[in-house]
Amino acid sequence: MTTVTDTAGPAVTEAKATRPGRRKKLAWAVLPPAAALVIGIALWQLVIVIWSVPGYLMPSPLTMARTIGDDMSAMWTPTWVTVQESYLGFVIAGVAGVLCALVMARWRLFERGLFPYLVIVQTLPIVAIAPLFVVWLGAGQLTNTLVGAMIALFPVAANALSGLKSTDRNLVQLYTMAGAPPRVQLLSLRLPAALPAIMTGLRVAAGASVIGAIVGEFVAGVGGGQGGLGYVITESAVQLQTPQLFLAVLLASAVSLVLFTAVVLAERQLLRRWHESALPADE
Repeated sequence: MTTVTDTAGPAVTEAKATRPGRRKKLAWAVLPPAAALVIGIALWQLVIVIWSVPGYLMPSPLTMARTIGDDMSAMWTPTWVTVQESYLGFVIAGVAGVLCALVMARWRLFERGLFPYLVIVQTLPIVAIAPLFVVWLGAGQLTNTLVGAMIALFPVAANALSGLKSTDRNLVQLYTMAGAPPRVQLLSLRLPAALPAIMTGLRVAAGASVIGAIVGEFVAGVGGGQGGLGYVITESAVQLQTPQLFLAVLLASAVSLVLFTAVVLAERQLLRRWHESALPADE
């Protein structure tokens, strides 16, 4: 008599057992922020009702809902302008920051000569520097893009340089004993090892580039006939159109969150198979 063993049974049972666990994790990830949002909106409305706050100081959630329905179509163009400026500034800062870090990590002389000026650029008040870009380049998207890139450059360069200089010394010595030239060590050993630090810098730069682009729009205003969210915020504040101002701020935050989320997803894809920060907690 032949006994047939069902090998698929345990696998199916295990898969069914993991589904509630995944649902529980998803619920814990979604429900707390959703509950906080609902409580925050309720408190917002309660403050408006109890203290009778006038609409030009703070619109109620109901007023914001009507504003979103009425004015959202008119906000797509300025939002798209800010997206172009900030995302392009982010790309410029990311590429330039990593290249600067590679040069400084390869040649110590460049680090001593270049890094202090990167620090100085980071400490300059951007509101004071943006008008210079307007004088040099004129008002427009190019000026706002460069302002965003300038703010986002230092976090990428500093974190990338720190990661490149933090490579395991034993691995560096192993490459040296194998006869690998410094260029090969830099690109095949130090650069992959620095990926976590580079991605950290890019996460910081994701928000900084949007802030820089909007600050540039505060100063530059409308260039080429198109204004971004910064211009909308300025105009709404001058005209006391507080609901439109709130809507523009929310859209600016959404632009930053989308870019930040894209960086986080890219980081997980790059690091999920080998770095501790991207591995599941139960592994």
